[in-house]
Parts: sequence; structure tokens; C-alpha cells
Amino acid sequence: MNIISSNAKIGENISVGYYSIIHEDVQIGCGVTIGNNVTVYPGTIIGDNVYIESNAVVGRQPRPAKNSTVKINEPVPPVQIGEGSTIGAGAVLYAGSYIGACCLVGDTAVIREKCSIEDSVIIGSGVIVENSVKVGQNTKIQSGCYITAYSNIDEQCFIAPMVTTTNDNFMGRTEERFKHIKGAIIKKGARVGGGSIILPGVTIAEESFIAAGAIVTRHTSSKKVYKGMPAGEVRDVPNKELLEKKDNGR
Repeated sequence: MNIISSNAKIGENISVGYYSIIHEDVQIGCGVTIGNNVTVYPGTIIGDNVYIESNAVVGRQPRPAKNSTVKINEPVPPVQIGEGSTIGAGAVLYAGSYIGACCLVGDTAVIREKCSIEDSVIIGSGVIVENSVKVGQNTKIQSGCYITAYSNIDEQCFIAPMVTTTNDNFMGRTEERFKHIKGAIIKKGARVGGGSIILPGVTIAEESFIAAGAIVTRHTSSKKVYKGMPAGEVRDVPNKELLEKKDNGR
């Protein structure tokens, strides 16, 4: 048995599994598949040909703790999911975020409020994307990554498994920290190796290559390879690996 609000707008050729709930004012395009035990919160907008796996939670309002740095004084707008995207089993998408077309959000991934995920982005299984994060098109964030609040990842980046970004040099102490909280800035075409840690406010330049396990404490330079703890520059990125060479077929 499903519970579907009478004022939800449902397109043609929709499939809804068992025990799912679709709340009021939801808009669902044509050709959408919704699995079992899915909750779609009020006002959610789902484009054509979206696939939502079982046990997903779509469009829930944020409810931060009283002592959280995140302050929500009123409901945020509904979540939007672009056409052709897939939302994995057990994934949680908060209200106030935008998921572009042809994206993949992996099983048990979490995308918090006020995020912008552009077209053709892959968010791997178990990834946590905190609030107010921007991710550019054709970027891949692989399984188990933690993308902290106020991070900005440009297009065509590659974030390998278990990468951690941070945003608070004071680690929760002093009022001064609120003036300095800032996530990572990862520029177009940058690649960050598995298990790397990026410190608050660090900029990873265009086409930088961060080796696995590195701890990045300072801004990097474009088209350079970094490794170590702390990460240091070791050489140039090979020409054959640069986006401009791949785009030109060379």
C-alpha cells in the first residue's frame, strides 16, 4: 500500500513500489520509477525518467541541533532532481538543494541543504555532502568521501574514495572560528587521491594531482603533482593527462 497525496502532480508511466509515501505538492515527471519504502517530502520536484531506489528519503527539511553552527530559522525550498538522474537505495536528499540532470547519487549517500550538484555528477555510495556545497558538472566523487560545508568543487574533478575535506581550523572552539569557517576549493580538472585530507580553505588549483594519502595544508599550483604529509610539489602533471590535451584528441 502507498500513500500518495491527492494534490501531487504525477506524470505518465510512473512506477511506485510498496509502502512509499508521496506528500502534498510533489511534482513528478514522466517515466519515473520509485522503489519500496521511499518518502518524498512536500514540494519536491522530480524530473522525467528519474530512478529512486528503495528506502530513499527525498526532500526532508533540515533540523540542526540547538548548538549547531548551522542555523535554520524557516523552511528551505523543496529539493529538485533533474531528468535522468538516479538516487540510490537509502540515500537522503535534504530540501533546499538542486540535483542536476543525469546524476548518480549512490546508495546511503547524504546530500544536505543548500547544495548545488550540476549535470552528470557522480556521488558515490556512502558519500556525505554537507550544507552549502557546490559541485560542477561531470565531476566524480567516489565512495566514502566527506565533503564539508562551504566547499566548492569545479567541473571535471575526480575525488577518489575516502577523501576528507575540513572547514574549521579551531575545531569547534572560540567564537572567532565563525569568521573563518571555509571548506576546500577544488578547481577544474583537479584530481585528489584516495584517503587524502584537505585542510580548511585550501585551494586545489586547476589540474593539480594530489597523491593518495596526502595531507594538503597549503594552496597548490596548477598542473603540478603533490604528495606527502604535508603535501609538497614533486613534478609536473604529464601533458597527456591534461584535459586540454584529451579534449583536443591529442
